[in-house]
Amino acid sequence: MNSKLSSFLKVAVVIFGLSSIAAIKPVFAQNKAIEIDKMMQLYHDYGQFNGTVLVAESGKIIFKKGYGFANMEWNIGNEPDTKFRLGSITKQFTSMLIMQLVADGKIQLEEKITHYLPDYRKDTGDKVTVHHLLTHTSGIPSYTSMPNFFKDVSRNPYTVDEFVKKFCSDSLTFEPGSKFLYNNSGYFLLGAIIEKVTGKTYEIVLQNRILDPLNMKNTGYDHHETIIANRATGYEKTLNGYLNSAYLDMSLPFSAGSLYSTVEDLYLWDQALYTDNLLPDKFKKIMFKPFLSNYAYGWGVRKMQIAESMDSLRIVSHGGGINGFNTLITRLIADKHLIVLLNNTGGANLNGMSLGITNILYNRPYDQPQKSIADELFKIFSEKNIASAVNQYHELKKEHPETYNFSVNELNRLGYRFLELAKVAEAIEIFKLNVVAYPDNANAYDSLGEAYMKNGNTEFAIVNYKKSLELNPGNTNATKMLAEMGVVDAGLSKEVKVATKILQSYVGQYQINPSFIITVTNDGDKLFAQATGQNQFQIFPMSTTKFYFKVVDAQITFNLNEAGEVESLTLHQNGRDMPGQKIK
Repeated sequence: MNSKLSSFLKVAVVIFGLSSIAAIKPVFAQNKAIEIDKMMQLYHDYGQFNGTVLVAESGKIIFKKGYGFANMEWNIGNEPDTKFRLGSITKQFTSMLIMQLVADGKIQLEEKITHYLPDYRKDTGDKVTVHHLLTHTSGIPSYTSMPNFFKDVSRNPYTVDEFVKKFCSDSLTFEPGSKFLYNNSGYFLLGAIIEKVTGKTYEIVLQNRILDPLNMKNTGYDHHETIIANRATGYEKTLNGYLNSAYLDMSLPFSAGSLYSTVEDLYLWDQALYTDNLLPDKFKKIMFKPFLSNYAYGWGVRKMQIAESMDSLRIVSHGGGINGFNTLITRLIADKHLIVLLNNTGGANLNGMSLGITNILYNRPYDQPQKSIADELFKIFSEKNIASAVNQYHELKKEHPETYNFSVNELNRLGYRFLELAKVAEAIEIFKLNVVAYPDNANAYDSLGEAYMKNGNTEFAIVNYKKSLELNPGNTNATKMLAEMGVVDAGLSKEVKVATKILQSYVGQYQINPSFIITVTNDGDKLFAQATGQNQFQIFPMSTTKFYFKVVDAQITFNLNEAGEVESLTLHQNGRDMPGQKIK
């Protein structure tokens, strides 16, 4: 299964994120800025970050620096005042404007959207409230999930009313308030409501109510045609190098993702949120209260334990992705720490970088960046051939296992790049490496099955799709592909039943490491697992002791001692088997 996600306005969601530790070193308080710079420089040197960083400790800036180029054609460097498109970080500004209007008595959170948008279709609009829009629980389909939206629509300008009618008014996919599904249509509609209520454009309301009062002179609504000083160009990093990102008409992201800013201006924004300058405290408490999937109004709110510590941190954060850019703002509220990462080369691992900086701030060990094995192998292939690339893989894995990232996702990314280039035989060789390295990874077999199917080898495609389903019965893609090849019953359709008494014996807490604990609970005949700082998800039985997730390619095996008592579990994910002792 292709792991590549569209970057447009995506919020990053981590389900079980345990990165491999290449090297761990102690960090001392007086060297925090030096350590941050060393880590980020390595990310840049390895081609994994091109942008600007700002870190504040206890409300004071301790580090800010740009890496790489804002404009590669002219070798213009990134600086702290370089302006980046923010993508979905825009949503927190939209939620603030809504809450300011709530405080003014002009908007009610539980009012239906048809009250503010009378031309909106009544059969759905009469069910959806402003609160539903703010929390991604409306059930309105997101326009960025529509088939061919980017290919067919993203270059075309629209007025707000035109766009709402054509792309934000589809029938509900679930009952409002019943589930969380990240949704750009909802935040577009919030912008439309702001304009209807105020009689002004979203851009003007934003300028008057937030940007001018905070003196955020380097932040605004991005327009392609406007000359904006120090604006970064957006690029997409590929295995072949960098490309200019595709054009996007900025009327489309609107109040869901059209702002630009700098790390310095986002520091001003962060500091203002600790005051009542923009919004009275009682309304801020509403805005930052998490609802389904720990999502508040334009912010994700969660708790996280830092490395080698049982201390729990409350983190308020949000990511953004828009053509050529990805961004992340992380606020550690209790200590007034701030981490801002703005990148102009597409999908960088900003969550991993933010985690490393967080550990540095708290004097904890952190993961060192690793080189991309996908980049290295593609380079060898381009200079020689696929056989040389495979030989290099084995040599580097033997000689430099900690220097390179040999994760299942790296080889998967490389394999799909070969598929994009119509080099199916080369893709098969890479995917075969992956299933050998990660024989228990369902996604590796799924990808190999897809490559065989594209190569016309349906026999091998079926074998690998079946193996993927065996490892992860929740893999709907494998089920779909097998059905397309005429395999209706893959031999895995029988539902496994586990006695409630056995499920109850699995309840408890299991420690993978001091900062990562999985809590298992049950509700009748259902079993649930929740990792530190993550959401709770149901797990489904493959046998009496092994369970799988439907939301992610991961499984849990409960381990029994000779007396038949549960003493530990093993988390299987990304080709790794991670044991966790039962501690409670």
